[in-house]
Amino acid sequence: MRKKKEKIVEVMTVPKADRRTLPNVPDPEHIRVTTDRRGNKDAADGGERVATDSFTNMQTLGLRYMASFNVWITAKGAKKKSGVQARAADISTTGLLVELDCDAERFKVGDTVTMRFHIPPGTMPEGFESAVKLDAAVVRLFTQEQDGQEKLMMAFEFEKPLTDYFQKKRWGYSVYTASGLLFATVAIIVLMRMESFIYFKYNIVLYLYSLAAAGFLLTRYLFGAFYRDVPVNPDYTPGVSIIIPCFNEEEWIHRTILSCVNQDYPIDKLEVIVVDDRSTDNSVEQINRVIELIHNEAERYSTQERVKMYVLPENGGKRVALVKGVEMAKHDLVVFVDSDSFLEPTAIKQLVQPFQDPKMGGVAGRTDVENKYTNSITKLQTVRYYIAFRIIKAAESWFDSVTCLSGPLSCYRKELIIQHRDAWLNQKFLGQPATFGDDRSMTNFILKTHRTGYQDKAICSTIVPSDMSVFLKQQMRWKRSWLRESLRAGGFIWRKEPFMALFFYIGLIVPIAAPVVVLYNLVYVPIVHHIFPGTFLMGLLLMAMLMSLAHLLFRKSKLWVFGFVFCIFYEFVLLWQMPVAWVTFWKSTWGTRETPQDIEARMKKESKKQKNKKRIGLRL
Repeated sequence: MRKKKEKIVEVMTVPKADRRTLPNVPDPEHIRVTTDRRGNKDAADGGERVATDSFTNMQTLGLRYMASFNVWITAKGAKKKSGVQARAADISTTGLLVELDCDAERFKVGDTVTMRFHIPPGTMPEGFESAVKLDAAVVRLFTQEQDGQEKLMMAFEFEKPLTDYFQKKRWGYSVYTASGLLFATVAIIVLMRMESFIYFKYNIVLYLYSLAAAGFLLTRYLFGAFYRDVPVNPDYTPGVSIIIPCFNEEEWIHRTILSCVNQDYPIDKLEVIVVDDRSTDNSVEQINRVIELIHNEAERYSTQERVKMYVLPENGGKRVALVKGVEMAKHDLVVFVDSDSFLEPTAIKQLVQPFQDPKMGGVAGRTDVENKYTNSITKLQTVRYYIAFRIIKAAESWFDSVTCLSGPLSCYRKELIIQHRDAWLNQKFLGQPATFGDDRSMTNFILKTHRTGYQDKAICSTIVPSDMSVFLKQQMRWKRSWLRESLRAGGFIWRKEPFMALFFYIGLIVPIAAPVVVLYNLVYVPIVHHIFPGTFLMGLLLMAMLMSLAHLLFRKSKLWVFGFVFCIFYEFVLLWQMPVAWVTFWKSTWGTRETPQDIEARMKKESKKQKNKKRIGLRL
């Protein structure tokens, strides 16, 4: 009997719950007139927030996270052995709450102590996972009931924020180390490509590929480094309708909806529409429950008019759900948010800024990995996601030609979605309906006539696959949609900025030809010419170093080493999905959800199995 696979428990950072349902929404009645400990503020002169960057920084300093790790506390200047051990309950960048099992009479409010602890991965945002030795002041002593027992709790305020502490410790070293190594890596790549010019005449195709690939890679990082966000104009707050398509997402949909409503954005300019695509689980009940919670606890935010749900009469697919939401939308800008993605409080304010340009048709925000610390699969995706957005999309945005406005968080002009609605819904490729790759497909429609951009400070996080089989199916689906939509884009991208067009075509050819190049270098050359492919392997190492060091430079996180893991995994596993995609890119099955095409394919497969069983039975 086949053993049932155990469900993977996702490891995520858990912020301490706020007593208010919508703490970040501007208060129309101006009840909150001072800044609270999380940085939320409504001014008495009209409910305007503090400046966005300042507001975000204050939120980072004040936000508390649930914690569970050992803390060693000693009087300042005393030996470590004379201290006591406590257990962390929650932590922020400015302080720590601990639970004490022993008598705490030796400490009183106002005392200064030395604290030693190690922040485990996943407790705080990426980059904080490290050992800490820091002075702190006792600010509060109290008792709290837990599981029928009274626990002694002690609150501390750090001498300086953890952000300042890490900046002078690991973060500062990370920046200098990553910068120096990045410079050295680029220099070695350039020198190696000079070698390609020397040997060019011996194998024109191979060395031309080598030069093109290196040029493409280095220019992505170069223009990604030059990228800058469109700054926030406090007077620009266009109307926005957020559309959330949902199918069998009962586990995460409540958090998605709350994050979309809980935006630092004028309440009369923002609405949220959830469209359920006939879910077969408890998604509809969850949606109703969270909408009712919002209505009951936040009446003054006019949520009755701003938060809606619609259930499709029959399962039609993600595109049908999105289009229905757009048809219901009352504002000129529509934001598509996946049902397992969670928005930062300033995401919408940041996302709309590029639309001050009337030629801007669509804008993508940055997507981070929410469950990054679950296992090695999610960790390698964390590095890959960050580079894909902060480097690749940022480089494309330099030319106003982002080729994929990603599904987790993207904004469009409503009129353009309506204009391309029928073509998008009825899109076919080689006679088969295009059921996935909806984000790339719509981007192509928009990019043909308008600009597309990227806004790095418009941040959301998403749940990525933590199971290997699901991850591989997702990657295969993405490769098929990339190939299909890249062939479409190739028909018009030459009309865009020439430099962008050139590197688009190089970026199309390089991945398609990569399996052949890898086989030639790692199999053909060693067997036929008896030459160890040292230069090729060095090139792979340098590519991995670029990815890893860029992540270390920007994120200052210990996950940077998974850039190497991803590159190795890509070369030996993911790369070989490309030849399969070449011959199956017309397929319309998702592989990870029950679309009508998936159901049809499964029934055909089952029918084939039954016929084979009958044949075997007849032979016996």
